[in-house]
Amino acid sequence: MKKDLNGVPSAKLEKVENILKPLDLGDDDYRKVMDLMHAELVKGLTPATHEAADIKCYPTYVRSVPDGSENGDFLALDLGGTNFRVLLINLNGQEVKMESKIFIIPQHIMLGSGIQLFDHIADCIFKFMTDHKLTDRKLPLGFTFSFPCRQEGLDRAILTTWTKGFKCAGVEGNDIVQLLHEAIVRRGDMKNVKCLAVINDTVGALMSCAHSDRKCAIGLILGTGTNACYIENLDDVKTWDGDTDEPHEVLINSEWGAFGNGGALDFVLTDFDRSIDKHSINPGKQIYEKMISGMFLGEIARLAIERLRKNNLLFEGEGSYHLSTRGRFYTKYVSEIEGDDVDNFTVTKQIFEELELVTHNEQDYRLVRHVCSLVSRRAAYLASAGIACLLNKMQRKEVTIGVDGSLYRFHPFFHDLMMEKTRALTDAQISFKMMLSHDGSGKGAALVAAVANRLLEEKKEAKGQGPSSGH
Repeated sequence: MKKDLNGVPSAKLEKVENILKPLDLGDDDYRKVMDLMHAELVKGLTPATHEAADIKCYPTYVRSVPDGSENGDFLALDLGGTNFRVLLINLNGQEVKMESKIFIIPQHIMLGSGIQLFDHIADCIFKFMTDHKLTDRKLPLGFTFSFPCRQEGLDRAILTTWTKGFKCAGVEGNDIVQLLHEAIVRRGDMKNVKCLAVINDTVGALMSCAHSDRKCAIGLILGTGTNACYIENLDDVKTWDGDTDEPHEVLINSEWGAFGNGGALDFVLTDFDRSIDKHSINPGKQIYEKMISGMFLGEIARLAIERLRKNNLLFEGEGSYHLSTRGRFYTKYVSEIEGDDVDNFTVTKQIFEELELVTHNEQDYRLVRHVCSLVSRRAAYLASAGIACLLNKMQRKEVTIGVDGSLYRFHPFFHDLMMEKTRALTDAQISFKMMLSHDGSGKGAALVAAVANRLLEEKKEAKGQGPSSGH
């Protein structure tokens, strides 16, 4: 780290380090984060403490990862923002073929009624099926719905709150699968479409990776937000209200972004973190997420850079309108500055010009790079503490972690930093690897529907071809 700061006088460096020291945590801090997270996971899995737990640990009702025998055509829906995707996915052993179409959800529908939204979704499905000549086929459907939900069954998810600019009336507190089926019935020309499963994007990442690697037992999202799901033994899921048939396990959607809401992370919070939380749209909420995810890293770096500048340690004390504007130092700048060539700092200079900074020299380039690397290293190490906590809790000998999200994909060192720190914090006998998940929200939803379909068929056969029980 220090070699990156060549040419910065030692007296200046000392002042810089004093200001930035709170961002540089030690292994003892990360181990304490792990212990506190473990306690919160247990609280979330226990009925008496679930309500008060930061980490809710919702059971997803997904019981099995794919076993490779899933065959046939499946539909998948993916709604997590202003774009809505319909996909046709063909599974044939390890081979996966996908065709998809993106539909826009117009503003007036995002802010209209739930009936309008689901009628629009049903229209999009019908258009897609007509284009692909699927209208007379019976196709199981999986739905990735990336909004906060309380799951009550594999095919039952109650929306707790709309986010991301959606505000459709009459949906919160209701089962989104039922709303979808009602819209399909209203059309009257799609009786073959049945939603078997609803999942969120972490489950999609896990399932998508598990299709090619059966050892995948954790799904991790590191993008605008952060969340993780993992496979838990049913005996430890005290909130479980489903059957106890084999497999004796269930995927848990941790919703770990809310860790720290109750104050557990106060001992590592910096002034920068407190400022971000105070000015956010959800003060006091998603504390862990605000220290890690792509939505906030650029702002943490901006606050630290501004603190150094005001102490005359950067840009000869000269700022700019942009640099003093909240949210204007983008997280992509952090990735780009860290990935820049330290012999010429071409990209860094370009960013400083975009920010209309008048005076900047090589010391400034090196110091800003140092700030960016401290901020992203802390984020990667905090996420690693979370993953190590899950690995140590699961105690599986060998685990693959399926990862998705723009931060993990595009930051030049995030993967390496996480591998290094997760190894240092995980029990020695456990081996693991991290794998990029490809299109988890599409492929993952189809795979969950495929597994659900397979289990339904197996139950039918076990009951001597009688009608399948349950959903």
